[in-house]
Amino acid sequence: MPIEIRELVIRATVDPEGDPGGCDSSSPSKSAGPSSARAHANDDATMVQSCVREVLRILTDKQER
Repeated sequence: MPIEIRELVIRATVDPEGDPGGCDSSSPSKSAGPSSARAHANDDATMVQSCVREVLRILTDKQER
């Protein structure tokens, strides 16, 4: 019997005094140069692509069932 999820809840904790570079404390984006902004944007794009691939894989697996 298939299960349908109608709601997805995402929670996040924001630390306004924390590291502005994100969750990873060893992130190279701590420097304030334009190249670090590009690197951070590239990291974001890579993360988005990874998430999209995973969602598409899950949807494909679901359709095959």
